[in-house]
Amino acid sequence: MHSAAPLATPPSPPRPAKSRATLAAALLCVPALLLILLVELEWRPLRSLDGDISRTTHRWAVAHDGLTQTSRVLTDWVWDPWTMRALIAAVVLWLASRGAYRLALWLAVTCVVGTVVQQGLKAAVDKPRPTWPDPVDSAHFAAFPSGHAMTATVVCGLLLWLLRLYGVGPAVWRTGVTIAVVSVVGVGVTRVWNGVHWPTDVLGGWLLGALAVAVAIATYAQRPAPRTTDPA
Repeated sequence: MHSAAPLATPPSPPRPAKSRATLAAALLCVPALLLILLVELEWRPLRSLDGDISRTTHRWAVAHDGLTQTSRVLTDWVWDPWTMRALIAAVVLWLASRGAYRLALWLAVTCVVGTVVQQGLKAAVDKPRPTWPDPVDSAHFAAFPSGHAMTATVVCGLLLWLLRLYGVGPAVWRTGVTIAVVSVVGVGVTRVWNGVHWPTDVLGGWLLGALAVAVAIATYAQRPAPRTTDPA
């Protein structure tokens, strides 16, 4: 009768996990900061690329109403930030109910901090969203970074790490990775397709979300390993 023990005392992350996460955070920091700088400076080549891609995808969105409606359902319900937050909240409650309080708290705090950073950057950069004479969707607040893209990246990244932490089988891992990739890429595509974000907003959300996950994992791995109970 020790089935709860593996959850109450989750496996300690292997030492290489700290090094990999720290390296990933350092590598992601450079393009993330560079992109923020270029967006803030309104670098003309980047603005031109944004405009070219967005005008093309908007023409497609207007011309393919059925596909656009599907895109709206996916982005507004399936991959909406509140849906992602509800998923994390469910996992946090599940972990807490099994006694993994520190891990549950770490997961909740990481998501809250990610949201605060995201909203802070939106306010600081204050990048306008695309405007169209024939919009197919609408959104509020500033554009950069995409909250949908960043939230999906943070949530999917953290959940994948939890699956790895608990050593799930290959089939579960492959399924998780597939769902995560489809969700993260899919939500970014829908935001540009629906004409509510520039491509750089989505790219920023992906980079900053991945950076948040890397920093969080490195921070968690640096903590002392939890004491294990004697199975006897």
